[in-house]
Amino acid sequence: MEHERLSGIGLCLLLAIPAWWVGNLWPVIGGPVLGIILGMIITQLWPDKGIFQDGINWTGKKVLQVAVVLLGFGLDLGVIWQTGVTSLPIIVVTITVALVIAYVLHRTLGLTGNAATLIGVGSSICGGSAIAATAPVVDADDDEIAQAMSVIFFFNVIAAILFPWLGHWLGFSTTTGHAFGIFAGTAINDTSSVTAAAATWDSMWHLGSQTLSTAVTVKLTRTLAIIPITFGLALYQVRQHRGSGDNHFSLKRAFPMFILYFILAALITTISVHGFGANPDTFNIFKQLAKFMIVMAMVAIGMNTDVVKLIRTGGKPLLLGASCWFGITVASLLMQHFLNIW
Repeated sequence: MEHERLSGIGLCLLLAIPAWWVGNLWPVIGGPVLGIILGMIITQLWPDKGIFQDGINWTGKKVLQVAVVLLGFGLDLGVIWQTGVTSLPIIVVTITVALVIAYVLHRTLGLTGNAATLIGVGSSICGGSAIAATAPVVDADDDEIAQAMSVIFFFNVIAAILFPWLGHWLGFSTTTGHAFGIFAGTAINDTSSVTAAAATWDSMWHLGSQTLSTAVTVKLTRTLAIIPITFGLALYQVRQHRGSGDNHFSLKRAFPMFILYFILAALITTISVHGFGANPDTFNIFKQLAKFMIVMAMVAIGMNTDVVKLIRTGGKPLLLGASCWFGITVASLLMQHFLNIW
């Protein structure tokens, strides 16, 4: 069994390398999406993966959780508090709007609760990372994860291209990157697209890295929302199971322990930097490893995904994603106008 598992893990590792490499060349697309696509193509050509299947399944679940833990090493809570506190009201409103839209439309459109949850959380918090953190808590299957990742990717690309021109049309300040940085950090869901849009704004108006620094910090502040959201979903899972008569399902089973380790990783980074004067760049290796492991997990999820079913059922998830994306964008702009951040 161990040998078979290692075979599957090794296969995902090998396939993740080209997806990771190409994703670094085209960060707007990103390694995770390329990993899913590669996995889908392979499973169409090789449906029965035999001894590799156990390791593929393990990679899609356990490696994904370890990756989320390692992402915690990229969070310096001190920096987030100093810069992100200004954007906190906007973040709270945009997340609330997206989750409400997802909840209402999942019933209207007839989507599964898991698919709607992953799209809502991915849209409102931090794209693929939020999906990776939430999927194990709600016990989402690989088709639902792949579907959510595909929807998030689609609107990521649109946002990265459209938002700098939208910001100019709306009249955001071009002498400082603060206003557009907050807009990009609160209204675009995935880090790669936040970075792309902010860097474009800096380039358009010769602002150095002002916009990029603000946008990334706001984005990291949003990432912290993973913690209360996953805890809330775990409690909801317990309540649902008990309501259905399953008294054996407990908070201990639903509690996302990897999120606790994620918090611990963030605390280690913060204490090391502010308490012992460590260089924040020291933790970059953990962040890079986390990103690679997410690509590995997405390869595995792609190899467990029915692409025909995904295409056949893709219309409703896209509509839900579009609604969440539009709601977040409008909410972010209204809050910035209300707070006079323009």
